[in-house]
Amino acid sequence: MADTRICAQCGPLFTPRREHARLCSARCRVAWNREHIGDPQAEARALDWSIAAMRDAMDRLAIDQAPGHVQALTVISEAVWKVTIVDAALVRYHHQAYESVMDASAERAAIEGTFVGLRFVRNQMGYHVDLADFIQPEQHHPGASRGGVTAWRWRSLTEPDLRSLPPRGRAWEMTRYRACQAQLAGSTIGETFDRAAAFLKLASANPAAA
Repeated sequence: MADTRICAQCGPLFTPRREHARLCSARCRVAWNREHIGDPQAEARALDWSIAAMRDAMDRLAIDQAPGHVQALTVISEAVWKVTIVDAALVRYHHQAYESVMDASAERAAIEGTFVGLRFVRNQMGYHVDLADFIQPEQHHPGASRGGVTAWRWRSLTEPDLRSLPPRGRAWEMTRYRACQAQLAGSTIGETFDRAAAFLKLASANPAAA
């Protein structure tokens, strides 16, 4: 049975496209935001801070060419958290701009799958699986160039044990796992975060205009 919820704005049941969706349409989202809006300047500053933090994480990935193993995992962990935070903020506060940029992308399925897969990593690391279990460090050979953290790859993972979750939570987590396998496994860290950051920078560039 498809997962259905009651729209927080207009009331009817709808089938959510995203795991945290509470509203059935863009019209309801606009109406809900108008009724529940806080301090727009504070929200804008929070989004600006989140984007700046994400860019700092991306810069660290590019700069750290020969880090220690623990340091590299820390950098990747920070990038996962910051990218997913910016993604969630844009979906909540600038949904129209987010969807406009997504609709214009020729890689929509890959981009959406990347964010869903990163949410799986975020939810699992530190609680059920060590981040090291997700990552395959670059194998160095004599005379080979060193690509640093961005050349490391995501591992393919066995299907998680989700029996402790309720049916709805089990379904969403399995969706995240499959996206992780489809879009992250085998790809380099650099490829994944380049795709995610490029989209988020476009979506956050001028949300009001979009």
